[in-house]
Amino acid sequence: MPTIVFIHPDNRSESIDAVVGESAMQAATGNGIDEIVAECGGNAMCATCHVYVDENWIGRLAAMGDEENALLDGVATERQPSSRLSCQIKIEQGLDGLVLRLPERQV
Repeated sequence: MPTIVFIHPDNRSESIDAVVGESAMQAATGNGIDEIVAECGGNAMCATCHVYVDENWIGRLAAMGDEENALLDGVATERQPSSRLSCQIKIEQGLDGLVLRLPERQV
């Protein structure tokens, strides 16, 4: 079972277990990561599951689609080169130890 490390806005880290095949958003909401709002339930429609992917991991993720790229232009906090929607990050065994930073707010 892969582990995801979430870094909260106060720099506190929290490791959670994720299930292969689920999204990072599902893992976060299922484990009480409150900073992931996920208003649309993971349908890539709201951008309230925005995360910053650690630079050591960004190149290991599947490429971003056009829809995700467009939604990231409307996030509540600053978009950065490492910005992704956690609903679009599918967990696989090779992502064990993935580090995701949480923005200060989603809405």
